Formats: sequence, C-alpha cells, structure tokens
Amino acid sequence: MAEPQEESEPLLSRARGGSGRYCTPGVAACGSVQVGPGAPAGRDLCLDQAVVLIEDAIQYRSINHRMDARSLWLCRWYYSSTCQWVLSLTIFLILALAFVETPSSLASTSDVRYRLAPWEPPCGLTEGLEALCLLVFTADVSVKGYLVGWAQFRKNPWLLAYLVVLLVSLVDWIVSLSLVCQEPLRVRRLLRPFFLLQNSSMMKKTLKCIRWSLSEMASVGLLLAVHLCLFTMFGMLLFTGEKQDDGPDRERLTYFRNLPEALTSLLVLLTTANNPDVMIPAYSKNRAYAIFFIAFTLIGSLFLMNLLTAIIYNQFRGYLMKSLQTSLLRRRLGTRAAYKVLSSLTVGVKPQDVLQVLQKVQLDSDHKEAIMEKLHSRDALLSADEFQKLFDTFDKRVTKEHPPRPEYQSPFLRSAQFLFGHRYFDYLGNLMALGNLVTICVFLVLDADIRPEDRDDFVLGILNCVFILYYLLEMLLKVFALGLLGYLASPSNVFDGLLTIVLLVLEISTLAAYHFPHPGWKPEMLGLLSLWDMTRLANMLIVFRFLRIIPSMKLMAVVASTILDLIKNMRAFGGILLVVYYVFAIIGISLFRGVVVLPANSSLAPDNGSAPCGSYEQLEYWANNFDDFAAALVTLWNVMVVNNWQVFLDAFQRFVGPWSKIYFVLWWLVSSVVWVNLFLALILENFLHKWDRRGHLEPLAGDSGASSQMTVELLFRDVLEEPTEEELMEKLSHHPHLQLCR
Repeated sequence: MAEPQEESEPLLSRARGGSGRYCTPGVAACGSVQVGPGAPAGRDLCLDQAVVLIEDAIQYRSINHRMDARSLWLCRWYYSSTCQWVLSLTIFLILALAFVETPSSLASTSDVRYRLAPWEPPCGLTEGLEALCLLVFTADVSVKGYLVGWAQFRKNPWLLAYLVVLLVSLVDWIVSLSLVCQEPLRVRRLLRPFFLLQNSSMMKKTLKCIRWSLSEMASVGLLLAVHLCLFTMFGMLLFTGEKQDDGPDRERLTYFRNLPEALTSLLVLLTTANNPDVMIPAYSKNRAYAIFFIAFTLIGSLFLMNLLTAIIYNQFRGYLMKSLQTSLLRRRLGTRAAYKVLSSLTVGVKPQDVLQVLQKVQLDSDHKEAIMEKLHSRDALLSADEFQKLFDTFDKRVTKEHPPRPEYQSPFLRSAQFLFGHRYFDYLGNLMALGNLVTICVFLVLDADIRPEDRDDFVLGILNCVFILYYLLEMLLKVFALGLLGYLASPSNVFDGLLTIVLLVLEISTLAAYHFPHPGWKPEMLGLLSLWDMTRLANMLIVFRFLRIIPSMKLMAVVASTILDLIKNMRAFGGILLVVYYVFAIIGISLFRGVVVLPANSSLAPDNGSAPCGSYEQLEYWANNFDDFAAALVTLWNVMVVNNWQVFLDAFQRFVGPWSKIYFVLWWLVSSVVWVNLFLALILENFLHKWDRRGHLEPLAGDSGASSQMTVELLFRDVLEEPTEEELMEKLSHHPHLQLCR
C-alpha cells in the first residue's frame, strides 16, 4: 500500500492538531459501515476488515485505506501473489528493455576491435512493450489512489511522483513515436528505475535513510575536500625543478603539471589505486619526498575515509532503526485495529472469530499453526493485550522443527541408527571429504607440468570411484538413521545429497564411456567430453562438496549464516545499487557513446611500443566503453572497484574532455564511498547480531537444530520501542476511512 502520511511526522507522536478521540471498550467498530439490512452482512464485513488489517500488519503496510466491502476485495486482489507477480514482471520487463532497444547490447562482445553490428529492433517493437508496461503502471497507481482516497493521495509524495513519472514517460513515448524513434535523448529511460523504487517499502526506507544521512556525510566530505585541496597546493609548490630530468620536475611533469592534473592524481591516490606509482619519480630522487605522500595517504585514506565509514554506519543505523520503528508502529496499529473491528461484534473478541479470520489470512503455515494452537486452548474472550500477545508471533523467527526419526524394533537397527545419526559420523564424513580434497591437490601439483592428453588418470580415477561410493553409502546410512524427511530437513544434507547424486551419475557415465580405470587409461574422446574433462568436472564438484564442513565449525557457520541472511535481505540495498547503476549507465551512454574508436593506425598496440605504458590503449581496455547498456554496466563496475580507475579518467579525458572526470568522480562517490559503506554497515550489524546470541529473539520452537530466517526488521527488533496504548489509540482515532469511535 502507499506510504502513510504519518511517516513524515515525528515517530510515535500524537497527531498534530485536535484533541483526538479515544475509543471506549465495546464500541462498535463496523457499525457505521454496515452493508445491507441484516446483521450477517455486517459480521462478514467486520471479519473481512480484520483479515485485511492483519495482512497489513504482517506486511508492515499502512492501514489508511478504504474499508468498505468492495475496497476490501480490491485490496486483497491487488496484494494477491498473482497481481504482485505481474507487477514485478512488468518492472523487470521495462528495465530489461535497455538491453534490447537502441543501442542494442545483443552482440557477443563490446570490444570495438571485434564487435559486429548488433541487431537493432524496428521502431515500435520495444515501444509497444513499453506501452503495455505503462498501462500496467497506470492501473497500479489508479488502484492505489482509489484505495487510499484523494485526500491521502495528494499528501503522499511517492504517489504524486508516481503520477508525474507516468505522465512524463507517456509524453516522451509519444514524442519518440512522432520522431520515428530517432530522438537524441529518451528522458523516460532515466525515470524507469523509479518504478522499482516505489514498489518496495524497504527500498524507500533505505533511500530515506540515505537522504537523512547526507548532511553528516557532507561534513566529512567537506573535510576530505579541504585535505585534498591543501595537499594539491603543497604538491604544486613542492615538486618544482629547474631541469627536465630532475626528479621533482619529472614528478611535476607527470602528476603535477597543472592544478586539475594534480587534483586528479591525489584523488586517485586517496583510493590507493596509483600507489606507489605517483610517489616513485620524486622518491627515487630524494627519499624525504615520501613523507608528503605517506602523510597524505595516512590522513586521507586511513583517517578520513575510515571516519566517513564510521559516520555512515552510525548515522545510517540510527535512521534505519527510526524507519523500522515506523514499521513496528504499522504492525501494532494493524493488529490493534483488527481487535477493535472484531470487538464490535462482542464485548471482547471470541477465539472462534479469530480462527475464522486466520483461515482467510495469507500467512505462512508455521506462524498460522502457532497462533491457532494458542487459540484452541482458550474459551474465554480475548482482551486487547491478549490479542496483541497472540500476534506477537509475527516478531519471532520462522523456525522449522526436524521431523521425528524412524522407530525400529530391532536392537541392532536401533544401535545402527544411533551410530549413523551421531555427529561423529558427520565428522567422519568431513574427514573423508578432506582426504578427497588433499588427493586432488596432490595430483594437481604432480601433474602441473604434464599436458592433459599425456596424463595417466588411473590412480586418480580409482580414488574418485572409492570416494564417490563412500559418499553414496554415507547418504543412504543417513537416510536410514534420520528418515527421508529428517534427511531432507537439513540444508547441509540436501546439499550433500544433490552433489552425491550428480557425482554418481557422472561417474556412471564415465565408466560407461571409458570403462573401468586401468594403467595407461587415456582413451580417445567419446561424445561431448573427454576423459580428462569428465574427471575435471567430477573433481570440481568434489571440491565444491568440501563446503559441507562449514556447519561443523562454529565460527565458519556464523560467517556463512551471515552471508546467507545478507543474500536474503539484500533486495533493498541491491535494488538501490541497481537503480544507481541504471541511471549512471543511461547517462554514460548519452555522454560517451561512440567516443571510444580505434585510432587511424589500427596497428597501435603494445607490440610496437607506440602506446604509453599503463594507458587505455596499452592495457587493451577497448571493451570498456559506453556504446551499449551492458558495456556501460561493466565499465561502471570496473570503476567502482577503483583498481586502475585512473586509466578511465585519463582515457575519457582525452576522448571527450576534462569535464568527463566529473562523471566518474560522482560515480565513485555514490557507488564506492556511499553504497559500499552502507553494505559494510549491514554486514557489521548482521554479523554482530549473529555473534551475540543473546540478541536473538525467542524462536517458535526450542529445537536447537531448527533452521531460522532473520529479516532486517527482526535484526533490530530487540532495540525498538513498543508504542504505548495512548499512541496507538491516537493514530487509530484519525483513521480516514474506518470510524472506530462514535
């Protein structure tokens, strides 16, 4: 649902203006919106309202939307998995058009030396697909506008921006068709990432936190700029000589020949990309000159850049928690509003009514079963606090208990089950995997200087057969001890089992094609893969299987689980980076498309020594250009890593002009400085939370082996403040569409 207006107000504060109305117990929640003359219609409406309000609470959505029967049906339809899937597919499609439309990325390479003319779509093809996407977005904003009402719509900046972006895109689309797709600039391409932003509440929260943190970042950035300018002037004054071959003069002519060049050289040194190249000419003449460069790097890179990282982490974390506090308020408002709606049917809330509501709520089975289990044990009416505690289950981790092990009657089978289900059996499997890895390493070292066709794979083939048979036996014994469901309940076992099956199929294929290993086992290639290729593929899978040891080591398990949680929760951060990449790539195409061309003397290459050492031409960076969208993305990635990014600064300065440096410096600031530090902040917070086991919330099940899923909201859940009863009732009393108080 659209972002609520209260997010622009102080968190957990009373609504501005007015005294507010406070409900009394037993006030009818749906009395003012009864449908039809009969009570059953009113009861059904109340239950449907409670269903939608609880779903709003689950998804941290705003409850400030229409609550009549037709609007409730439309709301549930809009948030159904089918509609959201269609909307997500539409967003993906309109973003992916950049790869196909002119300039097309449908070429095998972006290297200007080998690239052939790519296929360009006819005018109207991509525009037709874009028109369909714009129609879907128009329907999307129309539904959102209807549900929240015009009063809330005009107060919401995201919805207003949504409408403006659609109008601008439509006008630009019409202009494009009018000019037969020959327009020099498509403004709507820059606006497409907005559709991704507005569809994700977490991305909007992240963007808002970044905007709030900009002032603190700017203070350190200003200090960095002062540091950079001062040392630039010092360098211009320091590296002056009287002779062309003098060390300082060579330093000046190479890196400090003018003020913009000196500023660029030290900016690159701030990222250590040209260290120690920039220091060598002067240092070779006099070692005292090293003090200048060491002091610059020490203050800039080690002091100020790390201070910037600390400020970004601290400020962003604070603003993110502030934003997540709003999400917690939404959840509590949703559940409390559902209680008020259900309490209009009776003085309290009947457990049977809650069970009836839960049957319709779109909720994962684990949470639903946990809530229903609590309700089945109750007969009395639920109070507001009891109802809230009932839905506190949302704030607990999702856990899955392992299925029970099979029960065997025979004492021998029970003993075997205990033996093969013990953790020491896992240790034995890890030891065998380590032994297999060591044998592969030994043979790689021994056969390093032997060509593949001259190698004798007899011993390695025998060892692979033995280890794969052991892996198969281990899998079968674990299935025997844990049961099939118990074996599949562990991700580690699923990982082992899949790789074991693949290795077994590969080994059977190898034996069928090349027979059993024997001395001098070097048959001719049969089918698609040679013996060496199949052996190499098997060994690669065996090396990959060695990752099974991670759950057995506590520190590695913490790190691995942190990485997995990051992958699950990186959608917002990854989406922000995708938006920035997309916008900068489109701008880069508009500014630098076609500027990278082969020189008139196409033989210019490192072979003849005519290209300066370390230049764009000498390093053969021809594939790094902005001639199409895919090439622009890769070029931006290479600059973000900052290794050799001075080569791009120098090349595009020569190709286009000195103003091109502004583009690349802005990209470095946005991607490498801001986003990478935000990513580091998320890693630190996630890892510290994992490391401090006391920070975990109580799971639904107490099984130590249960698997859990940590979200960004749950990551900070233990440090958020619960809203008070007065604050909740104040917010509910100002609901624009649900009159809870009469």
